[in-house]
Amino acid sequence: MDLKSFSALRRYTPAWRMPEFNTLIAFLVASGMAFAFTRIADEMAEGETRAFDESILLALRRSDDPARPIGPWWLEAAMIDVTSLGGWTVLALLTTLVVVYLFITARTGAAWLVLASVAGGSVLSSVLKMGFARPRPELVDHLVNVSSASFPSGHAMLSAATYLTLGVLLARTEKRRSVRGFIFGVAVALTLVIGMSRVYLGVHYPTDVLAGWCMGASWALVCWLVARWLRPKGAERDEDVTSD
Repeated sequence: MDLKSFSALRRYTPAWRMPEFNTLIAFLVASGMAFAFTRIADEMAEGETRAFDESILLALRRSDDPARPIGPWWLEAAMIDVTSLGGWTVLALLTTLVVVYLFITARTGAAWLVLASVAGGSVLSSVLKMGFARPRPELVDHLVNVSSASFPSGHAMLSAATYLTLGVLLARTEKRRSVRGFIFGVAVALTLVIGMSRVYLGVHYPTDVLAGWCMGASWALVCWLVARWLRPKGAERDEDVTSD
């Protein structure tokens, strides 16, 4: 895009629809999420979140039998199914299929973005877990098997990094704002329900999940910003500036 075209575009395009504005907003959100993670981690390390965490874990269990979660039997079964959507097997399979598809269709930039977001997020999650080494909750029974450390939640973090990245990529193929909103809304909903299932099943404290969401979303945005920065000049997509 030359200077004349850029000036004309800026003249007729609201500031909030300019690519530069979107980049700034993404940077601010990523920074805010990273800051929220550090605050949660700091409070957790000092033991300030214990009462909050334990009260929610107990609220999700029957008062007469803390070993069983609240709700009907099918809710527990549904939560076990939902939580698998954030597991290594599902995310690895989904990522592999998407990356192969993107490479086949010559969308190499998008393929590397997905790889960086998911693979990098996995490494970052493992490093953070080893660094904080928070034990899993012992207040209630675990309804699924777990083996790694508790903070941050790997399911919450990796589902955020994966589904939000895929949601953004898929949404950018649509020009209608309503369809974009629906696609991104589905990605956010999946991320939220996967995280909540970990608390319901008693394998994570609520602050584990909150921290995982924050870091996963921040990481996904950072990867998107880097991919946008590395994009060749003049390669901006039309959907950045087009209307419904």
